[in-house]
Amino acid sequence: MLYDGACGLCRGAVAWLLAHDPAGRLRFAPLGGETARSLAAGRPGLEADADSVVLIAGGRTWLRSRAVLRALGHLPAPWRWAAPLARLPAWLLDPPYRLVARRRRLLRRAAPACALPDPDHATRFLP
Repeated sequence: MLYDGACGLCRGAVAWLLAHDPAGRLRFAPLGGETARSLAAGRPGLEADADSVVLIAGGRTWLRSRAVLRALGHLPAPWRWAAPLARLPAWLLDPPYRLVARRRRLLRRAAPACALPDPDHATRFLP
């Protein structure tokens, strides 16, 4: 999962996912990092949408609300029950996501740089 490491709301979401993913299925990388750059090189259009959360799994790429819902699908119940909602059309799912995304820096204080992960979760973060 690629996320904005300088966004407080995004970092909070990653912390929540870490706490609810005891199997350690999700891994994370900041959008500005080398992992994101190398992944974007093979996925046209991904670079242009660098303000979005991105999930890459099973050779597929999901953006915005679908990325969030698909990520929930990697968690245990009851969270994974939300994953089928990702089948809804993007025109229905993405407007609320975009509304929150535009105001995310106001909703939670931004950090000047990507915070260092907890040592227990350090292996789940990619550069």
